[in-house]
Amino acid sequence: MEPHITLGPGSAKRSFPFQGDETLEFIPLGAGNEVGRSCCLLKFKGKTIMFDCGAHPGYRGEESLPFFDEVDAESIDLLLVTHFHVDHAASVPYFLTKTTFKGKVYMTYPTLAICKLVWSDFIKVSGISENCGGSLYTEKDIQETVNKIICIDYHQEVEVEGVKFWCYNAGHVLGACMFIVQIAGVRLLYTGDYSRQEDRHLMAAEMPSVQVHVLVVESTYGVQTHEPRRSREKRFLEAVVSTLQLGGRVLLPVFAIGRAQELLLLLDEYWRKNPELHRYPIICLSGMAKRCIASYQTYINQMNNRIRHLNDIENPFEFRHIRYMTTMAEFQDNCPCVVMASPGMLQNGPSRDLFDR
Repeated sequence: MEPHITLGPGSAKRSFPFQGDETLEFIPLGAGNEVGRSCCLLKFKGKTIMFDCGAHPGYRGEESLPFFDEVDAESIDLLLVTHFHVDHAASVPYFLTKTTFKGKVYMTYPTLAICKLVWSDFIKVSGISENCGGSLYTEKDIQETVNKIICIDYHQEVEVEGVKFWCYNAGHVLGACMFIVQIAGVRLLYTGDYSRQEDRHLMAAEMPSVQVHVLVVESTYGVQTHEPRRSREKRFLEAVVSTLQLGGRVLLPVFAIGRAQELLLLLDEYWRKNPELHRYPIICLSGMAKRCIASYQTYINQMNNRIRHLNDIENPFEFRHIRYMTTMAEFQDNCPCVVMASPGMLQNGPSRDLFDR
């Protein structure tokens, strides 16, 4: 169990609106000193809120779960999920169907739409069959979970038994949000993953319009300085085109949802503008990426102004130059091409198989 954080009246230089000897506790049940299985508890004024409920991608089965045995699930009032990535959301069906949790669950509409796909895929890639009883949850559990979740919009204020909360756009991936929770006048902002840089389809993370007393912020890249998007895209496209023109193949290992759609959008737009590249096929070898594209075509209103303007003419996620494949048997390595395949870490699956060829 990782150490928890306690804030009281004299715990920081900034003035907090605490009264008497009240204490605010923030307890990581995962991701406190690791990357993976993000799951944190806020305890204040007799209320308990869980932020995110992820699984650790480096472990399987119950070892991948947050440390649920350290808490009484029945005492948790709310579960707020920031986005659909495995390390932030994959344990939600387990928590809702295999523990004593009776509270309410909130996330944005795009997050739920894509979570349904992520959860089904998580069962398959875990390598544990439902029939042998080793799977963390089943398709039936997923459906039960979906029925319990309440979807909200950005900036929509919700109040549940004295706890007021709302969310802001976080950038990062479609539907990602940052939650502000207000209890007895104290406001805490929990970011999850966020991006303050606008990309080709997503807005940058918003700045909260109110004063925040406690900030809990994702810091995986907290000490990194990222290259500006335009120069990064320019280098990427130059490397892809030069490889193709030399007769080579370009393998792009990607996570199936999020970064994959950003790169597909970039490549498809570039191919449209450069007819001489049409002889080079772009292949997306990922069933998950194919299944989730409907959500990207649907939730254009959650994206940046550029994408919304393009959508007035044609939906930019209805790609002209992308061919989807779901199995390695469909791929014929007979000409220079670009192949996007998951997973992004090359640990197994199509991306690893292609890399080893």
